[in-house]
Amino acid sequence: MKKLLVDTNIVIDLLAKRKDFYREAQELFTLADENEVKLHISSLTFANTHYLLVKELNADEARKVLIKLKLLVKILPLDEKILELALSSDFIDFEDAIQYYTALVNKLEIIITRNKKDFKTAKLPVLTAKEYLNR
Repeated sequence: MKKLLVDTNIVIDLLAKRKDFYREAQELFTLADENEVKLHISSLTFANTHYLLVKELNADEARKVLIKLKLLVKILPLDEKILELALSSDFIDFEDAIQYYTALVNKLEIIITRNKKDFKTAKLPVLTAKEYLNR
């Protein structure tokens, strides 16, 4: 079973039902629900998702959504090692560095994101949800 890191933008595509990206995100999460892939997110993604959801929903509704999300993904810790690797990396965007090193430290196989350009120096495959689904 493939072990994938899902970037924050894909999680938000699903939960906010973003017009041009929802279908692929939904299909990816359906694969997880059917135990065909194992989806992982960083704890940073979980916190950022809560922050963004509270802007659209009330705090109670946001928590209910996150409880459901938690059933489909494994939440990975953000620790000192990941922060040190991200801080000393050549990534321009610190959050992307955290995502990348979360995947690397936890031996995940692929990063799923819509911002592939932000992972130019990645040493593991980086795909969009659509690219992954079309493999």
